[in-house]
Amino acid sequence: MFELSEEHQEFRHSVRDFAAAEITPYAAEWDRKHYFPVETVQKMGRLGLFGLTAPEEYGGSGADFTSLCVAIEEISRADQSMGITLEAAVGLGINPILTYGTDEQKATWLPDLVAGHKLAGFGLTEPESGSDAGATKTRAVLDDGEWVIDGSKQFITNSGSTITSCVTVTARTGERADGKPEISTIIVPTGTPGFVAEAAYDKLGWHASDTHPLSLSGVRVPEANLLGQRGKGFAQFLATLDDGRVAIAAVALGCIRACLELAVQYAGERQTFGGPIGRKQGVAFQIADLKVMADAAELLVYRAAALKDAGASMAEFKQAASVAKLYATESAVTATRIATQVFGGYGFMEEYPVTRFYRDAKILEIGEGTSEVQRMLIARSLGLPVE
Repeated sequence: MFELSEEHQEFRHSVRDFAAAEITPYAAEWDRKHYFPVETVQKMGRLGLFGLTAPEEYGGSGADFTSLCVAIEEISRADQSMGITLEAAVGLGINPILTYGTDEQKATWLPDLVAGHKLAGFGLTEPESGSDAGATKTRAVLDDGEWVIDGSKQFITNSGSTITSCVTVTARTGERADGKPEISTIIVPTGTPGFVAEAAYDKLGWHASDTHPLSLSGVRVPEANLLGQRGKGFAQFLATLDDGRVAIAAVALGCIRACLELAVQYAGERQTFGGPIGRKQGVAFQIADLKVMADAAELLVYRAAALKDAGASMAEFKQAASVAKLYATESAVTATRIATQVFGGYGFMEEYPVTRFYRDAKILEIGEGTSEVQRMLIARSLGLPVE
């Protein structure tokens, strides 16, 4: 069963109230100024959102994955930039260290990350290795008990803020017996000489999200900063992305919900030809489609989350994650187009939030596995030998 419990619903209301008070009134200004609101992020930490799935020994609440998806959905309903900040902070920042880290690594990094005092990034994508993550060119070699890392990363969320404490990067650390690169993951503290978060991107959307390219030149970190087993980095980040796909789908679900609510309200208030535009089938039927998208995406997102919480097989969860990610994100893009159309000329004006949602939505079909990658994974899970 994947129906949300009463506790989940109560938690939803508390996060919604927080978002309405602390995010919605300011989201347009943050977007306009390309401002990353550290103070609001830390308020999210005080609410316990970054520690939802972390054990109590590190300051977390030990809640289920479903609770995290609820939080991400509600924050994204107010602002996707803050939704992706939460999603990446937990899924890409905390989870790899929590899942693969040593006791010492967990004790060093997790308390501040879980509390929301600090953020961590996950350095996977490179200029020439996006969907083909195995083509990583960043290299790390051992020299006198230290990893020496050289390379570059791009599109890395939460990687250059004033509260970023570390970035876990993937790097080639050798060659396997079959000739393929050995890829490992290594924790790089910010402030390490040679590690540079370059100027933030000028993005189409997610203007209040912290996103940077990274350069690593002769970066030296202790050998003990290896995360998990040497050579297991590829498997680690694939598992990390499975969770992330469901979480990104939750961001998309929040976007769809917001579009539905905004469109319903506007269609009931906007008067033309002697009545509200919502009485016209051309408008009303499109809004009905938004309701279908929202309900279908909700079922897919929380089914996938429930499978993870129930300890389903990796194959079953991976398929559910890809299905949820594909449907919810593509529906979100469609939902923003419909909502903008309902608003007409006003939908093209920055004073209305549908404009921001429209710009923000496109990246959902790209980040943490493109729609094309999701279709490939789903097809493979059906036994098709697709390349």
